Amino acid sequence: MFLNMVIERNPQLIIEVTKLHRDGVIEPNTYVLDVDSIYENARLIKETADKYNISLYYMTKQFGRNPIISKIIEKAGIDKAVAVDFDEARVLFDNGLKIGHIGHLVQVPKNDIKLSLLMKPEVITCFSYEKAKEISDNAKELGITQDILLRVIDENDVIYPGQEGGIFRGKLKETVHHILKLKNIKIAGITSFPCLLYDYEKKEITPTHNIYTLLKAKEILNEMGLEIWQVNGPSATCCNSIPLLNKYGITHGEPGHALLGTTPLHAYTKQPEKPAIVYVSEISHVNNGKAYCYGGGFYPRSNVKYALVSNNPEDILDRLFDVEELPPESIDYYGSILLNNRKVNVGDTVIYSFRTQIFVTRAKVALLEGLSSGKPKLTYIFDSKGNLLKDLRKKDNK
Repeated sequence: MFLNMVIERNPQLIIEVTKLHRDGVIEPNTYVLDVDSIYENARLIKETADKYNISLYYMTKQFGRNPIISKIIEKAGIDKAVAVDFDEARVLFDNGLKIGHIGHLVQVPKNDIKLSLLMKPEVITCFSYEKAKEISDNAKELGITQDILLRVIDENDVIYPGQEGGIFRGKLKETVHHILKLKNIKIAGITSFPCLLYDYEKKEITPTHNIYTLLKAKEILNEMGLEIWQVNGPSATCCNSIPLLNKYGITHGEPGHALLGTTPLHAYTKQPEKPAIVYVSEISHVNNGKAYCYGGGFYPRSNVKYALVSNNPEDILDRLFDVEELPPESIDYYGSILLNNRKVNVGDTVIYSFRTQIFVTRAKVALLEGLSSGKPKLTYIFDSKGNLLKDLRKKDNK
């Protein structure tokens, strides 16, 4: 999906990763992140957000909850994370990173609420009165008051399968009356997802119905005398979409894919953010006109179209092959490459770049620093959940 854009805008990433694989430094089934480009992407997003008075929480699930990358993003100025689930919050918190938002998309389990409160997030999202009560009860035990967001939904909203839930707008007033009786939480705002999406026909990011649901919910809360300070509108937050957030009165965005240069917008148009991720594999075998490379990092919604295959870093940019996307029922033991009467060799390097969510894969994550200065160095290798596997800065790993 993004390979042509990486070839055009960040070809040295492909060449360097190929060298590292040929030298045996990187194994197949490894995502490689261009740390320098991620820092610059984060800096540009923060600069644009400041211009339009939008606050940001960065999302880490796309790059495997990686603590080093998270610290790089903090260094670029986006100083708090949004945790998609409690496991992500735990990884970030254990690595000394600040949590801004937790509970959206995945609610905090009841037995993890106390620990989540001790992480001192700015906000916790609630889908119901019952979850708000659990948070209030735990906050009371700790002697604190916690700000919460309410996830508000309505008819015609875009809700992805497996992500259903929230307070229907028609029942918002009634639910809020009950929540206001809870003493140790305060309604700080509202949220929904996705509020913006890429329109493939218009080739631009446009608002979904969810954004109008949020605006109506804000009116209801204001009419009830509540002063809310956060209207959180995640999805496709990037330099291009931030002015749109401002236009609709959204106060907070949550960049994730934009940090890697991998929103759908970035696949089809040049944007300020630079593509900063590739996936490396290796030809395992050839069978019946197809070559098969090692898997483990493929993602069902990747929209993968092409791969580069070669045993030579000098010509890999010219060795583009069509690929066969895996059906949903498959396990990604292998990726399938269509040969169309062309030749590849067992052991050849394979480079992809596609839309991913590293945290749901079993891939490794390697960090490549210094690419922008012409002094590339592989520094760390993690697993897909943010656990350190190798520190390549140490002498014993050289």
